[in-house]
Amino acid sequence: MIMIARLGLVALIVLISAGPARAGAPTDQVRQYTDQVQKILDDPAMQGADKRAAVRKAAVEIFDVQETAKRALGRHWHGRTPAEREEFVQLFADLLERTYINKIDIYRGERLVYTNEVVDGDYATVRAKVLSKSRGAEIPVEAKMLRKGDRWLIYDIAVENISLIANYRAQFDRIIRTASFQELVTRLKTKREEFLQEARPRSS
Repeated sequence: MIMIARLGLVALIVLISAGPARAGAPTDQVRQYTDQVQKILDDPAMQGADKRAAVRKAAVEIFDVQETAKRALGRHWHGRTPAEREEFVQLFADLLERTYINKIDIYRGERLVYTNEVVDGDYATVRAKVLSKSRGAEIPVEAKMLRKGDRWLIYDIAVENISLIANYRAQFDRIIRTASFQELVTRLKTKREEFLQEARPRSS
């Protein structure tokens, strides 16, 4: 879980950093949403839940959440019914929001510098490096993208060659093999409910 959290938090930097980008449709797509999220974070009129909701909306527009969820579930995706898939995608989206988007302000001081991109048909890889003030180091990051119509969407983030999807897939696969798919769903629902309980304002 520590590794997954680290991967996801660095993935947020891809959305909130405003470094210059090299030319190229996939990179330009990332830069467009990077600028959008930066404006949200810098808007003093937007606070708390409103800011998180706006950031989530931007993330949904640049990330292919269904593709990410499908790849994270791996071979277990094919045996799911349409209703099970829809429910899992929503639970997975909620998991990403709870784990990463609610912590987005922590990483406002980091910079992202794009280095290059590789396009192969409908797939692309945008490479960059995070200039981390806290670690005093350059962290290599890759955004894996898929073309959907005239847009490029992120479906995976690799930090120092470690894939966000691969980490989730290993965790989900272990739960399904040792218990069941329904147990995975139950755990995701329990975690969501725990988060909602903590987020609710307490009466004085």
